[in-house]
Amino acid sequence: DLLMTLTIPVKMLSDAGVGLQVFYCRYSGVIFYTTMYISILLLGLISLDRYLKIVRPFGRSSLQRVCVGQMISAAVWVIMLSLSLPNIILSNKPPKIIRGRLECKSMKGNAGMLWHEGLNYFCQVIFWGVFALMAVCYTFISKKVYESYKASKSRSQAASRKTKAKVFVVVGVFFVCFAPFHFTRVPYTLSQTRNINYCQTKQARYVAKEATLWLSAANICLDPLIYIFLCKVFRRRLMTTFNKTHTESSIASSTQLEMTQLDHNTRLSHNDKITNSDISG
Repeated sequence: DLLMTLTIPVKMLSDAGVGLQVFYCRYSGVIFYTTMYISILLLGLISLDRYLKIVRPFGRSSLQRVCVGQMISAAVWVIMLSLSLPNIILSNKPPKIIRGRLECKSMKGNAGMLWHEGLNYFCQVIFWGVFALMAVCYTFISKKVYESYKASKSRSQAASRKTKAKVFVVVGVFFVCFAPFHFTRVPYTLSQTRNINYCQTKQARYVAKEATLWLSAANICLDPLIYIFLCKVFRRRLMTTFNKTHTESSIASSTQLEMTQLDHNTRLSHNDKITNSDISG
């Protein structure tokens, strides 16, 4: 999320000059898309981890080990960075300015365009696969929680509705943020790589792709909000940290005030002694 955020200003300012456009096409844009799909994969792994902990809490799955989780996360980063690296290397042709704007595809040769197309289709598989995984995992989680309430003879309908709402929000936000972009991405990619170009809809496809891309980027902001409002443990830790910081700040301010007052009183006492000494003299 942090890396995605750092690339956004470059995209916003890329129209300011050809140099920034070239930098965005070759480096910044590649980093943006790579980190976005790494984020999608990690969200899928989080849902799988929650499924194993809630639905199969007593299972002996190796996926629940910390070291295995770290290795899988590292593998996701290595694989996605390795697949994205050719997009940087193969964007080696001189940029062509068309109507005052650089088209990123002009910097790629035939090999670069083929790799770009294949990677886009692979990323489509990643998104829809992760979405299916999240839908299945959170459905079973919701079912397990409901059965738990039923087994404990709890009549709290509010708790049941709250659990279902959490599941809906997590999966719903994921779908709303990323699905529109993946609906528009396929026709846009075909227009880039296969020269399927209709002038009447070219601008509309570009606008749709850019608008849905920013919607995907909005997930950077929505994920922290989901953790704050839906995760009680995270919210409790956040409040504890905030209160601790506030308390330490208050203690520091109080101590500083007391030291200032003590110093002031010491100076007054010292001045009184000097005055009394002068009078006695």
